[in-house]
Amino acid sequence: MKKIFAVLLVALGVFTGCSKEKAEDFPKELNMTYVKAPLNIPSILGRNDKIFENEFAKEGTKVNFYELTTGPEQIQALASGQMDFLYALSAPSALIGASNGVNLKLTGVYTRAPKVFMILTKDENIKSPKDFIGKKVVGPKGTILHQLLVTYLNTENVNPDDVELINMGLPGAMSALLNGSADIALLAGPVALNTIKSGAKVITTGEGLVQGLVVTAVRGDFLEKYPKAVEKFNEVNNSILNIINNDFESIVDKVATEVQNTPEEVRTMFPLYDFNTEITENDIKDLKATQEFLIANGLQEKPVDIEKLIIK
Repeated sequence: MKKIFAVLLVALGVFTGCSKEKAEDFPKELNMTYVKAPLNIPSILGRNDKIFENEFAKEGTKVNFYELTTGPEQIQALASGQMDFLYALSAPSALIGASNGVNLKLTGVYTRAPKVFMILTKDENIKSPKDFIGKKVVGPKGTILHQLLVTYLNTENVNPDDVELINMGLPGAMSALLNGSADIALLAGPVALNTIKSGAKVITTGEGLVQGLVVTAVRGDFLEKYPKAVEKFNEVNNSILNIINNDFESIVDKVATEVQNTPEEVRTMFPLYDFNTEITENDIKDLKATQEFLIANGLQEKPVDIEKLIIK
């Protein structure tokens, strides 16, 4: 009887230990951002097909998505503890946040898409950086598009101060260009495509100028407390990429509906995106170049050690 009792105690201890470990490995709830533009196919599938929700439910975790689309509001939500993961955060926003003391870590790349970021106009006389002098440009400041503008102007040594840049979101920038209240607009993805269809022309894309790097980030203290949940996040994200790469045609219609474009337009835009999540040496080089841009333009006060931001 003593032996049987001892075996039962050991078994109970094993089961209790497993239960305790599982409770510690995964939170009861996980909060992450949902950003569908420009063409964030992983986010669209991850939320709308409940892939994250179903996979984390196996660990007893409820997943909540929140539509926070601008860098500042995403960073603020992460800093306050409201968000655990930022699923599609521009590289400039990540660097500015880290520089301001926000405890964040980069889990990987979300996408690289230099051709998706564009500078557009309806003025046939605007053809080169020198033609930007004295013009009104609309678009989001402190972003990849802002970096594209400055980098493009620098190709002909045009001072960014000689251009009037008005901070504006993508829909507003599109409207301002089309209604004539702006000369030039900084746009990306489907919004840029729709603007071109409405009569605008492309002055330049980001190709050869910026990498268009968007990252995924996690709150530092969340990573420390739930490293296995972060591993799970990366695994689920990679499983979504397998669907995109191996069965793209099956998801075209749902993606088109979500971004309000035709299936054919989605097929046209898709090859412009690289969703490979691995952070490469080239990505690190781009992050360093982005940091230099931010500091030079007064958008980031002090440099951060980029290597230490990346989860090894």
